[in-house]
Amino acid sequence: MKESTTEKEDNQKDQKEFSHSTINMISYSSLEFVMNIFSITFGAYIFYFYEVEIGLSSWLTALGFIIYAIWNAINDPLVGYLCDRPFFFTKKWGRRFPWIIATIFPSVFIYLLLYTPPDVDPVNGQFLIFWWLVLITCLFDTILSFWAVNYGALFADKFRNIDERRTASGYVMILAYIGIALGSLVPPFLIEYGVKESFVLQAWVIVVIALIAAILAIPGVKEDPETIQKYIDAYNEKKRSKTQRNPFRMFKDAFTNKNFLMFVALFLGYSVLRASLLGSLQYGVRYILKLDAVYSSIIMAGYLISSLVSTPIWAKIIKKTDNNRKIMIIGAILSCIFTIPMTFLSDLISWTIVLILWGIGIAGIFVARNPVLADIIDESITETEERSEGIYNGAYLFILRLSLVFQALIFAIVHSLTGFVEGADTQTDLAIFGIHLTLGIIPMMFLLIGTILFWKFYDLTPQKTTEVQMRLRELKL
Repeated sequence: MKESTTEKEDNQKDQKEFSHSTINMISYSSLEFVMNIFSITFGAYIFYFYEVEIGLSSWLTALGFIIYAIWNAINDPLVGYLCDRPFFFTKKWGRRFPWIIATIFPSVFIYLLLYTPPDVDPVNGQFLIFWWLVLITCLFDTILSFWAVNYGALFADKFRNIDERRTASGYVMILAYIGIALGSLVPPFLIEYGVKESFVLQAWVIVVIALIAAILAIPGVKEDPETIQKYIDAYNEKKRSKTQRNPFRMFKDAFTNKNFLMFVALFLGYSVLRASLLGSLQYGVRYILKLDAVYSSIIMAGYLISSLVSTPIWAKIIKKTDNNRKIMIIGAILSCIFTIPMTFLSDLISWTIVLILWGIGIAGIFVARNPVLADIIDESITETEERSEGIYNGAYLFILRLSLVFQALIFAIVHSLTGFVEGADTQTDLAIFGIHLTLGIIPMMFLLIGTILFWKFYDLTPQKTTEVQMRLRELKL
């Protein structure tokens, strides 16, 4: 009875020490808004912009994306390792906050350069355009990674108890969907197919919106003094005992963690599906529906409204069931089912209905994402007795970047095999069928495989996560 009382007191102390206000959670979540507004516009327009509006060949555009994705994958875990150690500013400003503030604003402005490649002939000057695509995407990602990795790593450290994590995750998802909403709905009203300057205009508008959100995020990403001190004490203890692990061992531990691998397998499948479907949408609106760009906002509005409405419902369900694993699987299965019709439907109303249903499944995955990843990180801490959120978030992003490779290969292979003509006003029936495939059945298979693996091998059940939390309190980590 005495041990039970002590354990309860420790838990209450932990919850009190690391509790945060609703305003603080929303402020923290503002960076999720920035991340998603860039993610949605990058994924929806960059490949299309270079292949169709600029006229760069499908394979050169794909190669540029693949190089960018490889650099992106390498860059993220390196940033994660670098930022997991203390610096001269850590004691005063924190471990994550300085990196976020120093890099968020430059990354916003570099985004503009993606839409201003050299104004040369796309055939004679194709390699100049190609290298611009490679260099600017890699520069953009390098700077973005510093704040994105630290922002993601901050979640598990900032929100220490399960209930607060789930509450914070709900706000994160709501801000994510608002970012996706503005990134999806605003550009189509500014873009005109065949007019490159209209893409620059929408980029400026997105930059202004992102800057406002970045400013609002400042209070939420500032670390608590208690969190900073706990990290410094733990780091110094490891240093004194000479048990600091080298980065290669830490990466190896992450990539041999079964639960982590099953998580990234599912999210890799989700990311391929999302990138391919959203990246193909402009192709579909222009060549299948034969409508102006603004109509893509109607389709995306259906997805976004259903996502926003269902997010708080999913958040309540995940709290009631107390089962992060189950919600992740249900959301993924629904997403797979609702993607299939995009393979054969060819009208605006049907596409909008399908995206409404798709948004319900995607919301389930999103709500479960941060709690599941936090559970995995907590389990790793009990095994290594060392906090390494940056490594896990960097490794997680490393795997997800492979989705860009798959998207580029899917587009290049399908467009080549079906005779898609870069920069053309119309396409053949075979090329249009290829666009249908990239919207539906092909990317859906990636998520289906990831979901099966996650269901089969991921074993962090509610009982096991409770045991992990008890062990963390014993370790005082």
